[in-house]
Amino acid sequence: MPTEHRNHRSLNGQCKGSPKRQSSDVVYVVGGWSKDNPSCQVEQFCSQNNEWKMTKPMLRPRKDVGVCAMGGLIYIVGGADDFTCVTSVDRYDPERNSWCGDVAPLTSARSRVCVLEMDGFLVTLGGYDGTACTNAVERYDPEGNCWSKLAPMLRRRAGAAAAVLDGHIYVVGGNDGDTSLDSVERFGAIEGVWSLCPPMLSVREGAGCCVYLGCVYVAGGRDEFGLPLCTVEKYDPHTGRWSPARAMRNKRYQVSLVVFDGLLLAIGGSDGVSDLKTMEAYDPEANSWRHFGSMKSKHPGGHVALVKAL
Repeated sequence: MPTEHRNHRSLNGQCKGSPKRQSSDVVYVVGGWSKDNPSCQVEQFCSQNNEWKMTKPMLRPRKDVGVCAMGGLIYIVGGADDFTCVTSVDRYDPERNSWCGDVAPLTSARSRVCVLEMDGFLVTLGGYDGTACTNAVERYDPEGNCWSKLAPMLRRRAGAAAAVLDGHIYVVGGNDGDTSLDSVERFGAIEGVWSLCPPMLSVREGAGCCVYLGCVYVAGGRDEFGLPLCTVEKYDPHTGRWSPARAMRNKRYQVSLVVFDGLLLAIGGSDGVSDLKTMEAYDPEANSWRHFGSMKSKHPGGHVALVKAL
């Protein structure tokens, strides 16, 4: 790995040798809910001070939300309160450190919904509606402040993970209501249809997923027995094959994967005993993970949003 990666700072306020490089992107960790800590806190990594700081918490306590950044704003989609799944969508403005709830709601209530950005739209994938897992897919147009339905997925999935690569949405794993899944499917915006891809090497629910170095990386999650995983695998669209990568140092269910300043980071999650504040960074040349600092707070079930410079 290049020296600039190997000597890069950790996200805990301590430098790692080389002068600090200021990233124009900003990492936020949003939400996380437990009975002991229902405040749904939000943390921001401040690159200027090289430390984490707390920002304004979510408008209302809810768990199992979908989180995604788009157009310099962060959207919180669906989730569940103490009683039921919800349709509401809230939006956070990092510049003003303020939340608003004027975003059009989903057409149906869903928790454990997967959310991503594609071509200037938010896309929601699956989730749990309070009765059953769903294969519903919706797209949000921020200009019209409205949702429209897209072709449903081939499988019902809650707790799935997804990423966009070469104009296609790849959705991996999740749970169909009966069991955790290893299946993968792909959606092309031009074709408007879903097709099956080769399955993952492992069953995964609540995994982290992102695109890194031209491949879809999937890490952590839990298996069909509900046991957290530390294993990692990647999908190469050119060969159509999954291959293993080095396992993380910690088991991480509901982990977030994000590429920040050229690094692949695994943030938070649960090891099956406790919720984690720690992060790990992956070195693809050495095929190894290293500790990369800690957040201020635990975010059980929370997710990362990467706000990119406009």
